[in-house]
Amino acid sequence: MSTKYKATTTEDAYFITITTLDWVDIFTRLYQKKIIIQALQHCQKNKGLEIYGYCIMHSHIHLLCKATDGFM
Repeated sequence: MSTKYKATTTEDAYFITITTLDWVDIFTRLYQKKIIIQALQHCQKNKGLEIYGYCIMHSHIHLLCKATDGFM
């Protein structure tokens, strides 16, 4: 887990890239992508995550999002 960059405010949106170890192609099957989408939906409903866009690639995920007030 990176400790260098941290989201510190609920006022700004962040562009986040999440990668697999050694860029291994993990997200190649539809059911794997559905699990990621379900996890993102859970974070939207229960953890105050606002998602503006995302892209699931074979070995990484791009996410444009921000935390809402009260969930930081």
